[in-house]
Amino acid sequence: MKTLEINTIAPQTDAKNNLAFALCMISYLFGGTVATLMSVYLPVAVPELLGEANINEARLGEVGAYIGAAFLYGWGVGGLTFGVVSDRIGRRKSLTLVTGLYGLATLLTVFVPNWYALMACRFAAGMGIGGVLLISTVYLSEIWPVRTRPIALGILAVAFPIGIVATGGLNVLFADWRQAFWLGIVPIITSLAMSQWLPESVAWATGRQSYKKDTSELWDAENRPNLIRGTIIFGSVLIGLWGIFSWIPTWVQSLLPVGQNGQQQRGITMMLLGSGGIVGGIISGFLIKNIGIRKTLIVTFLGCASVSFVLFLTNKSFSSVVYVEMALLSLFFGISQGSLSSYIPQLFPTVIRATATGFCFNIGRFFTATSVFFVGAMVAFFGGLSNALLTFSIAFLVALTGAFLSKHKESKNV
Repeated sequence: MKTLEINTIAPQTDAKNNLAFALCMISYLFGGTVATLMSVYLPVAVPELLGEANINEARLGEVGAYIGAAFLYGWGVGGLTFGVVSDRIGRRKSLTLVTGLYGLATLLTVFVPNWYALMACRFAAGMGIGGVLLISTVYLSEIWPVRTRPIALGILAVAFPIGIVATGGLNVLFADWRQAFWLGIVPIITSLAMSQWLPESVAWATGRQSYKKDTSELWDAENRPNLIRGTIIFGSVLIGLWGIFSWIPTWVQSLLPVGQNGQQQRGITMMLLGSGGIVGGIISGFLIKNIGIRKTLIVTFLGCASVSFVLFLTNKSFSSVVYVEMALLSLFFGISQGSLSSYIPQLFPTVIRATATGFCFNIGRFFTATSVFFVGAMVAFFGGLSNALLTFSIAFLVALTGAFLSKHKESKNV
């Protein structure tokens, strides 16, 4: 079997590398904004599209769940599909394609006449973003010099939560949700720039004829337990994180007096969530270095569950305490994502690492989309959005159990 070894070919010049990094960074960053933009505008967009000014919480939860699930399903489909496309047609063409796809879908959202069309746009946007997160990471891994590659990829990963912070800023600037979705013009322009100036990966171009991914060992007796463990842990975290994350702005709105706009509160909330992702992602590396990856995961999941319980059990009306608890929860969210990015790949040998890691990440997204789909029914069954989101917090206990039972041996390279 012949496989493509990354960076066996001399990398492109520094100038081309820097240009490629800048374009990937822009696409990654705005992907974070587009991923969460609908969440912050959901309480105002859904009533407008339904033509129901006084929509009740259960109905909002039901329709919002469809919209959120469509995006997450698209994300999973894109993450699985565009990796194959990238290996077939190249990194430059595929990255141009996925960036343009989520940009166009975002722009079309401005003109949607009903929530069914909105669902379709969000599905397409999710596909594009799922592709961007995968391909840009693989692409930079192939073109970037080995000595500084971890730094480049670390900075790239921080771009996504920076984009989330920008979502909160857009909410403060634009009260009209349709105006905010003109943002799609930026990734479209970025896509056009990629088609003109993004250099192709020399490693891909050289090895595309002989490249062949081997999955024969994926489900053997040695790797199967780790594959199942990785999928359960990552999937559980995604269920808890996105189930809560997608509905935090709507939950904040529900705490405010009837008739209060809540634009500022929702915007600040999204900026706190994004900021926590940035800080938490940075902290995760130091925690892993000092206490090990298993203990880091245990502390992180315990923190996610504990703060979630406090947040949703103790707040019946909005106050500044919500901001403090939200900031702490977002910090644990950020640590969890940084830690899992280190943990999951370590579970598998090099020969199947990318395939197995991709499986764990993207299968989990399908579980997430399905769980979020039932938010509307959960709101009605549990008697309110707070109780429904509290239920999602239980997913962190599942991840905590998985991490606690993990027998994974610490890597000396962590």
